[in-house]
Amino acid sequence: MKENSSTETATPTSAPTRRRFLNWAWAFFGLAAVTELGWLGVSFLNFRKDRSTPARAKSIITAGPVDMFEPATVTAIPQGQLYLARLEDGGFLALSRTCTHLGCSLRWDEEQGKFICPCHGSSYNAAGEVLTAPAPRPLDCYPVRIENGIVKVDIAAPQKRQCFEPGQVTRV
Repeated sequence: MKENSSTETATPTSAPTRRRFLNWAWAFFGLAAVTELGWLGVSFLNFRKDRSTPARAKSIITAGPVDMFEPATVTAIPQGQLYLARLEDGGFLALSRTCTHLGCSLRWDEEQGKFICPCHGSSYNAAGEVLTAPAPRPLDCYPVRIENGIVKVDIAAPQKRQCFEPGQVTRV
């Protein structure tokens, strides 16, 4: 009997046991999982931040000199993903190339003189007004300004329109 009690007291309390090892392993893997979730969350937020930052920094697009655009023409501006329409009276209107129905990209048909949506057949005139449904409203437009004979478009915030108004056109 004496030997048993001496062996029980001889076992040091700080010696690694299976239970202690498993507790440390679970704590380690739990901490690793929390760290990875935190890293994913930070990466997701940084991705969204990086994506929106360049758009704000380059919100002014230089389209070119006024003389480069003939009256009654429409020119694609790829860097701004928009069309710059110079109306028959010489005014400028920057139009989004996104259909107001379901967001498909529009193309300008030079022969027909209108924007056509390849998805559902909506069409718009050069001022962005709806010619054929199902588009519910005119194309969004962007503010245009002319500085020293250079046409510039601010693409920071497209303006939703319910109808075409002459005040939306920038005159030379």
